[in-house]
Amino acid sequence: MFDQHEQTLSRAMEAIAERGYWSAYPESPSPRVYGEGAAERGKEAFESYLGKPFPLDQHGTGHWIGAERSPYGMELGITYPEPSPEQLVELAKAAMPAWRDAGPKARALVCAEILHRINQRSFEIANAVQHTTGQAFVMAFQAGGPHAQDRGLEAVAYGLAAMTAAQPSARWEKPAKGEPLVMSKKFTVVPRGVGLVIGCNTFPTWNAYPGLFASLVTGNPVVVKPHPGAVLPLAITVAIAREVLAEAGFDPDLVTLAAEEGQGLATQLATHPDVRIVDFTGSTEYGDWLERNATQALVHTEKAGVNTIVVDSTDAYKGMLGNIAFSLSLYSGQMCTAPQNILIPSDGIATDVGHKSFSEVAADLAAAVGGLLGDDARAVELTGAIVNAGVLERLEAAPSLGEVVLESRAVAHPSFPGATVRTPVIVELPAEREDVYGREHFGPIAFVVATASTDDSLQVLRRTIAGRGALTASVYSTSEQVLESAERAALEAGVNLSCNLTGGVFVNQSAAFSDYHGTGANPAATASLTDPGFVAGRFHLVQSRRHA
Repeated sequence: MFDQHEQTLSRAMEAIAERGYWSAYPESPSPRVYGEGAAERGKEAFESYLGKPFPLDQHGTGHWIGAERSPYGMELGITYPEPSPEQLVELAKAAMPAWRDAGPKARALVCAEILHRINQRSFEIANAVQHTTGQAFVMAFQAGGPHAQDRGLEAVAYGLAAMTAAQPSARWEKPAKGEPLVMSKKFTVVPRGVGLVIGCNTFPTWNAYPGLFASLVTGNPVVVKPHPGAVLPLAITVAIAREVLAEAGFDPDLVTLAAEEGQGLATQLATHPDVRIVDFTGSTEYGDWLERNATQALVHTEKAGVNTIVVDSTDAYKGMLGNIAFSLSLYSGQMCTAPQNILIPSDGIATDVGHKSFSEVAADLAAAVGGLLGDDARAVELTGAIVNAGVLERLEAAPSLGEVVLESRAVAHPSFPGATVRTPVIVELPAEREDVYGREHFGPIAFVVATASTDDSLQVLRRTIAGRGALTASVYSTSEQVLESAERAALEAGVNLSCNLTGGVFVNQSAAFSDYHGTGANPAATASLTDPGFVAGRFHLVQSRRHA
């Protein structure tokens, strides 16, 4: 069953060391890749869940719950078994010993098989992601499918590498007078304990898979607690994982689903004394609360921040504007990596088409966004739909924060009349309004800020990221000295930096096996997806020794 995955795991181990391009799962939804009829079968599978209980063989209270509604305007009507938190934790603990004893390689191969089967159902999961997050379909397929699967496999590779860095046994021989001292030693990976993955509304699989598979491969059972608005993608994931675990001879309760309609279950589970690992993606406020209160657990959080672009100069003005416009528009800015603050010197910038004043740059950026999203049918395939009421409320309040450079507009979706679609708003602010742009405004909201100079912009970058965190930063400059200064500023702020992006790479996208997502070095996240530190605390090494 798992022989085919040994080569994949070996290649994944090479990829995390090399950091070049590699992907285990094709991102193209073409029938030439996934087979004729795969898209249709995936859509049919998604539609088969609507309006009925989700087929999950899992212990629960006997009640069925669910309140998901598609941002595209339809009620999903799917229900899930209401969990008993105490029961899920006890079942997970009971399943752990056999999983621990299986050893690192066996666990990695099982995880690889789970990911393989998830990949085979990428179209089904894409429809589920689209109708719980509001992502456009192609993005839901790529980010919710193959890209998320790559991130899961990346975590498996890091976990396997960490667990097998040293030999599992050794013969220890110390010279002595007469006969040497000889010991036989055995070193066993012992899991930390029950893991909890708290999912988000916007990227339920992409953000959950690293924590899920990092915990699972290192021997820990996992309770998956989805966001109430995006349960289905993770319910499908859990069902697949349980199926594979059972077929491999393990207790399927190593992976369980903890669905809820409202709030409170995450807190109850995260502070449970037997929950020893928490992976969370979501709001800064709740992430901070988890870090302060889930003291019995290793807590990894990915929150939000003030992602910043510093514009100094450019030799590709049109390319710069197009790249930034795309980044602001993609999924309506509902990405933790989307840029928010665009810092421009008040006296303007030098470009390949002459000097541009601050006002000209702001106006040209607004025109670039407007041109990109001018055709409604094209726009909706880029912006998707607004995921929840909170984003819409912030967007509607944004014009009161400063001078509007680009107004947001409602877009009619040609396929989903009930969809809530909005284009980005761009607001101009003076540098002294750090009380506004120094905090996060999640959604399609961007600020162009007039600073005294590029040096001043870099100081703002340092200060705001140190205070509120960021997952991405970007700089545009034709000066090598400015680029070096920006790199120093990014190092000091602890944020990943992109320089002079004008082509098909965008600041709010990151590639598994090459790009690190987050750093753990600023308040936006406590860890990086994925580096050795993300997996290291999930297991311990316990030794046994005896005279040889």
